[in-house]
Order: sequence, then structure tokens, then C-alpha cells
Amino acid sequence: MRVATKLVITLLAIGLASKASAHHPTVVINLNEQTAYLVEDGRVTFISPIASGKQGWETPTGSFRVIKKDLNHRSGNFGLVNDSSGRTVNANATPGSHVPPGCHYQPAPMPYFMEFRKNFGMHAGYLPGYPASHGCIRMPQFMAENFFKSISTGTPVTITN
Repeated sequence: MRVATKLVITLLAIGLASKASAHHPTVVINLNEQTAYLVEDGRVTFISPIASGKQGWETPTGSFRVIKKDLNHRSGNFGLVNDSSGRTVNANATPGSHVPPGCHYQPAPMPYFMEFRKNFGMHAGYLPGYPASHGCIRMPQFMAENFFKSISTGTPVTITN
């Protein structure tokens, strides 16, 4: 089935096809497809591959609204421990992780962060081709930038399976 056909079915299924307008863009995320759509004026303007939450850290489904945007956001929950040469010692660190002497904790960068629920948002990040995040929606940087520029706080975000 073509992507456009799948999107029309997705939009109709969640009732957004008639709600989207030029004045109110809408974000639709399909977790099964690992794809995010920006809909403006009833038309898809951007389609982005994503990496959603991995098992045990699933991305929530439902209807949300963008509650905050932050161009240079850093995670408050996850990061890295690097040594003085910049080599990663612990790639799954938290603020409470042990930091060996000569190392430092660095919160994970989350550029172009668009929060839609407390501690959940869309942002630029690594996409391995499967769900891999701690619940956020990762996008390629250029797509996260396009979504970030096109939406504002209050923009509807619908996440479906």
C-alpha cells in the first residue's frame, strides 16, 4: 500500500482529515509505520521517519497538544558519562549514575524539542530503523527543524498504532 493511501486511512480513522486547516497544523504519528506527518490546510506538508519508544519505554498513544518548545533542550533523565578524551564510558547514564574520577556526566541533547506530554516530546535524534528511544519521538535533524518551525504551542499531536 502506498504511503499516501496509508496516511489517508490513518487520518480518516482518527478523524483529522476534516479538522486540519492552514491556521491549525496537526501532527499525526503512526507508531506501526514509525512515521510522523505534518498536516496543514488538509494536506501533508512533511513526512518523517521516526524512532519511538522501545519495549519497556513505549511512547504514549492518544491525543495531545504541544505544551512547550525548546530549541536546545537537554534531557533531565538520560545522558552519557564521558572521559576527559570525550570517549563514552556509559551510554545509558542517568543523573544519579556513578561518574568515575576524570569523567563527567553530560545530559542527552534533544535539539528542536517539542513537548506534547510531560517528559515526552518530538526532537532530533538517532534513528536506527526501529523503536529505540525512552518514549520520545526522534526525527532526523532536518525534519525536526521543519516540524519545529511549522508548529506552535497548542498544536494537536495524535499518536496511533
